[in-house]
Amino acid sequence: MPKQGSLIPESKKKLDSWKAEAASSLNVNLQKGGDISAKDAGKVGGEMVKRMIEFAKTNMDK
Repeated sequence: MPKQGSLIPESKKKLDSWKAEAASSLNVNLQKGGDISAKDAGKVGGEMVKRMIEFAKTNMDK
């Protein structure tokens, strides 16, 4: 079984940053080790995907 982890170590920091920003903009309280509802998790995940797509679109031509 392959080892789990990121191919690019710096990506974890960026994803964590996007997660915190997305949660904050949606008024979802993320606490380390805390539980959130599946609905809130879906909202945060969806917002993160939107931001990643926008980032990719913006940086593709560079």
